[in-house]
Amino acid sequence: LVLELNQVIIPTYGTVPDQQNLHTPEWVDFDDKPDSLFFKDGQRRIDFVLVYEDESKKMAHKRSDRKKQKRKRQVYESNLINNGLQLEATRSVLDEKLIFVKVHAPWEVLCTYAEVMHIKLPLQHNDLKTRDSAFNWFSRLFRVDENIIKPEQEFFTAPFQKEHLSNFYIQDKDTFFNPATRSRIVHFILSRVEYATKNNMKKFGINKLLDTGIYKAAFPLHDSSFRHLSTDPNCPSERYLLYREWAHPKNIFKLQPLDFIRKYYGEKIGIYFAWLGFYTNMLTVAAVVGVGCFLYGCLTKDNCTWSQEVCDPNIGGNIIMCPQCDKVCTYWNLTITCESSKKLCIFDSFGTLVFAVFMGIWVTFFLEFWKRRQAELEYEWDTVEYLEQEEQVRPEYEARCTHVVMNEITQQEEHVPYTACGKCVRMTFCTSAIFFWILLIIASVVGIIVYRLSVFLVFSATLSQHISGTEAIRKYLTPQTATSVTASLISFVVIMILNTVYEKVAILITDFELPRTQTDYENSLTTKMFLFQFVNYYSSCFYIAFFKGKFVGHPGNPVYWLGKYRNEECDPGGCLLELTTQLAIIVGGKAIWNNIQEVLLPLAKNLIGRYSAASSSEKVVPRWEHDYHLQPIGKLGLFYEYLEMVIQFGFVTLFVASFPLAPLLALINNMLEIRLDAWKLTTQFRRVVPQKAQDIGAWQPILQGIAILAVVTNAMIIAFTSDMIPRLVYYWSFSVPPYGSHSSHTMKGYINSTLSVFNISDFKNASKPFSPWFGNQTTCRQVYRDLRYPPGHQHQYEHNIYHWHVIAAKLAFIIVMEHVIYFVKFIISYAIPDVSEKTKSKVKREKYLTQKLLHENDLKGVKKNMGKIADKIIKGADGTFRPKAE
Repeated sequence: LVLELNQVIIPTYGTVPDQQNLHTPEWVDFDDKPDSLFFKDGQRRIDFVLVYEDESKKMAHKRSDRKKQKRKRQVYESNLINNGLQLEATRSVLDEKLIFVKVHAPWEVLCTYAEVMHIKLPLQHNDLKTRDSAFNWFSRLFRVDENIIKPEQEFFTAPFQKEHLSNFYIQDKDTFFNPATRSRIVHFILSRVEYATKNNMKKFGINKLLDTGIYKAAFPLHDSSFRHLSTDPNCPSERYLLYREWAHPKNIFKLQPLDFIRKYYGEKIGIYFAWLGFYTNMLTVAAVVGVGCFLYGCLTKDNCTWSQEVCDPNIGGNIIMCPQCDKVCTYWNLTITCESSKKLCIFDSFGTLVFAVFMGIWVTFFLEFWKRRQAELEYEWDTVEYLEQEEQVRPEYEARCTHVVMNEITQQEEHVPYTACGKCVRMTFCTSAIFFWILLIIASVVGIIVYRLSVFLVFSATLSQHISGTEAIRKYLTPQTATSVTASLISFVVIMILNTVYEKVAILITDFELPRTQTDYENSLTTKMFLFQFVNYYSSCFYIAFFKGKFVGHPGNPVYWLGKYRNEECDPGGCLLELTTQLAIIVGGKAIWNNIQEVLLPLAKNLIGRYSAASSSEKVVPRWEHDYHLQPIGKLGLFYEYLEMVIQFGFVTLFVASFPLAPLLALINNMLEIRLDAWKLTTQFRRVVPQKAQDIGAWQPILQGIAILAVVTNAMIIAFTSDMIPRLVYYWSFSVPPYGSHSSHTMKGYINSTLSVFNISDFKNASKPFSPWFGNQTTCRQVYRDLRYPPGHQHQYEHNIYHWHVIAAKLAFIIVMEHVIYFVKFIISYAIPDVSEKTKSKVKREKYLTQKLLHENDLKGVKKNMGKIADKIIKGADGTFRPKAE
């Protein structure tokens, strides 16, 4: 259907063979009005700007190539004019090689394409009464001053139809289509106009011309400078207001003017900032609870009995630990881990369990309330039925539609880019490529694990650990710490490198898939990129949380990785502290790296551009030339902003049991992120082409999947990574008879009872340490809590009854925690409707008005024009349904 409409609306959808028949833009000189957004006549608004380099002044290309490029550009511009657009060309003020072609869409063109694109436009003022919220007085303190940015008027809207023009709310033809809508319509035309035909294949679209260098840029104009108001009274200076009231750092605690953002940048950018603001507000609650749990850990760490035993010279000082690697490692004293055990008491406390349960419920509230907020925005921003009516086919898809198939629904022939067999081949190839790259990431993780295993031997030999050592640095710089930190840093570097490579691969794979619409394209790319990022960012955390130290055997019979490297062991307190370190390095490093990429690079490029033009700074420069020297936002737009926030969301929810301060750090980062993104968009980038978006797309199911997985991961972290369950089992069962000797439940003796005993004479020659044994003791203690029978027992070195009690308690804990949280999540999801009653009423009212104004008015028009004939028809139609008795 879209193809047929395009063929009707674009009658000259072919190249013009004769040079004499080419239409050319009108050439004018710059009129020294730097803030003007109009053609030289001051009447026609500039809706888009195309920039190219004069072929006659190019020196780098062959003459024949320059001639071909000029021909394609001339044909393209001629076809634009044939399609009703008006063009005006002006030479650059600062660089005489550059030509700026300004594009204006007249009223008739706007009306025609608004109908084709099913753009919703105002019918009449919204007459539904809205009740003020009880919190309005409080939120008003954080809102933008309504005298500066006036609230947008609310209208009932309907898809535009030229034949019903009189029913739409038109006060002024010049303002009926706002600048964002005008730019969107013009971009739609620019993306579909042909510039050449080769081998019976039409080549068209501004994107292809930009990729081949025929045009250097194509963009809509900002309406003013962000530093000051426009000097042109016809320019509204919305960019200046956005910078002053939204992007400026002073507004960090203010609410965002979302309607104004949507008006200037379009719904797609508007809904991103709406989601990011909503997520940040919800993080406030999580951050408060997380800080409370952290403070609880800090306040109770001095009462941590097992840590006191580790640091006690009479208890931990008398416990000699077995070497952690073969031969080169030595025996060591448990008190070395005193400082790490104190830190661990902060994170591995009862507050962590409470916080993990809370976050499992918090994430459900976040997603459910966001659905309600998203439904409100869909109605307010006219995107409720966007995907059904307005979504246009991508030009790249249209260009490949060479195969004819029969539509099962319409029973009519339609054009598609590939057959069923071809589609199967494409999907197979793309899926294989994705799995290959994911396996490559897993291989890199294995490489990091091998590094950890091998370098631990080096650090163990270098950082000498004699029992009698008293150096203060040994409290902090242990072989485990050195290995963990260096491995985390290397992992971060590998992640960044693979990100850069895979980004290009994912785009190539998605281009090869050839999705039908832009939404399909972005959803497909989103899924690929997130799968990769999930494995890339989280794999090392999953390894530390669930695999490290779990399959290591015992000192006399260790398990080897790849038959060569002895598996890593956790500290006596477990791997929880190392997981926290890994999270801090990856999250912190990622935030710094992203800010460098997103802010400093565009700023540096723009500063270099301004410095190079400093010699001509005394000249008056027009608005289009100022905007040309800004940075393009890129084809994927806000994709990377979403990706960054969703990865952060994963860290905040998936591993929050190991780091309760994660929501607080995310909150601080996001408060800055909103203003940095706003500042970057408003000051450093060209104005983006406004685009429609109904929701956050494929990110919504991804967030829901993370929320479900987070319950499992946090339950497993508490059960298998933290030491909470073994402590609870000891407290309630093994500290008192028949297993323990204490008269009441206590944590005393926990360390001594959980570190298994090993006889040093049972070491095999392959793993026996070189260092001599100190003292008369004949045993050492196992580093990790493996809970085995001591030497001399009939089942020596086998798991004891305590071990099986702990395993049963861990499995029971996981099952109970998961079922309780999932049950609560289900109740919350059921209790909170996705669409509020207020929004439902607005949607019904709008549909009723659309039916009344557009369809019933048609009937009145027929009645007025046909007079009595219409009356007879209506009466006859009514009589048909009357009962016979009448």
